Amino acid sequence: MHRRYVSIWFPFLLTDWYERKQPASKRMPLVFVISDHGRLMVSAANEAARKAGVDMGMAATDAKALVPGLLVVDEPAGQNEKLLRGIGEWCIRFSPVVAIDLPDGLLIDASGCAHLWAGEDKYLSEITYKLNAFGYTNRVAIADTAGCAWAIARFSEGQRIVVPGEQLKALLPLPPASLRPEKAVAEKFYKLGFYHISSFIHFPRPMLRRRFGEHLLLRIAQALGQAEEYLLPLKLQKAWEERLPCLEPISTRVGIEIAASTLLEKLCSRLAAQGLGIRQAVLRCYRVDGEQQQVEVGTGLPSDQPGHLFKLLELKIGQIAPGLGIELFLLEARKVEKIKPGQHAFWSDSGLNTSAISELLDRLAGKFGADHIHRFLPQEHYWPERSFERVDDLRAQPTSGWREDITRPVWLLGRPEPIEVMAPIPDYPPILFIYKGRRHQVKKADGPERIEREWWMDEGEHRDYFVVEDEDGKRYWLFRSGYYDGNKKNQWFIHGFFA
Repeated sequence: MHRRYVSIWFPFLLTDWYERKQPASKRMPLVFVISDHGRLMVSAANEAARKAGVDMGMAATDAKALVPGLLVVDEPAGQNEKLLRGIGEWCIRFSPVVAIDLPDGLLIDASGCAHLWAGEDKYLSEITYKLNAFGYTNRVAIADTAGCAWAIARFSEGQRIVVPGEQLKALLPLPPASLRPEKAVAEKFYKLGFYHISSFIHFPRPMLRRRFGEHLLLRIAQALGQAEEYLLPLKLQKAWEERLPCLEPISTRVGIEIAASTLLEKLCSRLAAQGLGIRQAVLRCYRVDGEQQQVEVGTGLPSDQPGHLFKLLELKIGQIAPGLGIELFLLEARKVEKIKPGQHAFWSDSGLNTSAISELLDRLAGKFGADHIHRFLPQEHYWPERSFERVDDLRAQPTSGWREDITRPVWLLGRPEPIEVMAPIPDYPPILFIYKGRRHQVKKADGPERIEREWWMDEGEHRDYFVVEDEDGKRYWLFRSGYYDGNKKNQWFIHGFFA
């Protein structure tokens, strides 16, 4: 089979990605910057910025001075490779061999593929059209060698198909940089006045080696097809799922449990081999009448323990209606994560990291519902309803500690509720209050505790909190909003209940 290679070049890879995320930035001059020896340097620029005179390698301060209103964004580390990997995996539909060509391109081994699109011209047009539709500016070329295709895609205007066997003819009018030499060698060519490949390509090889090094000869040989250039193809990640077709339809709970256990064993074995664990999994049951039943389970920490995961599934198997029978079981891990070695102490400061606690919480969540189990972490806010946050990940660490020097109710209302209060003046606790139509006579009270409003978040007045106990011995957390003023009626609220 005659070898054919496609090179795809993305001249605005990073900026196109950013403009896809932020459509409002499309018409703005935009650059990405990286830190280099304490200076911010331009690493990528969109078309508007380049037309205004911004070039890669320019200091960010110079670029800002050159282009007023320039949008400057810090370049995320490794973003080029991440983007190319994603686009490359999508391009596998055009060929099974797709390789990343850092920093801004892809190489495709298109041998034997173009005829499926009725020829190379339509093949390249389909690639260009699809990538443009995604918002990525691109240029593509096809040739007998990856090196020649790379050169044509980046340095040839108009041409994108090199006729088989004519790569030398296609390369002759191109600049020396199209051979992918080292940067110093490319600069040397221009200093010597060699602006086209035709100026030096026919020189004796020993002379080229002595003047420009062995690497240039290798690049020339690869571009002309005289030396092999190997691609490192992308591999699609295998789906984390297991299937179990049944010879006879399964309609009993025992049969479903055996199928679930078998699938868990296989899936957990695969995951454990790569140090991964399940966070979310779904068991799908395909019935003979065409209907589908499914149940889902989740874990607080990634788990590769089939016994633990089976106990979670076991709680939900009763929700599966087998009907006339199930002919296919499919277990899919929707979310997997790396498993980190955990602590083995049950009661300790790091107890939440133990697998035992996680498994216990998983079972409680499976039995009573995930909405009935919450974990809260402290937040640095004055307002009580903002002083905590709800988290789902057991590994989340607090950024501050819980305050233990102040009294807080065991049940805090999500939003304070207004109440009717009778209180002496000024700044005295109430002597009675009415909540939900019931009158509470206050026997004991403590306070006030003044909590200021967070003026940088919203406007309003402070709160004066009182802990009060009624005639039944029940304790409540009440507050008055704002200062006492004889000319106006202060609003009172109930905000929590003590044990």
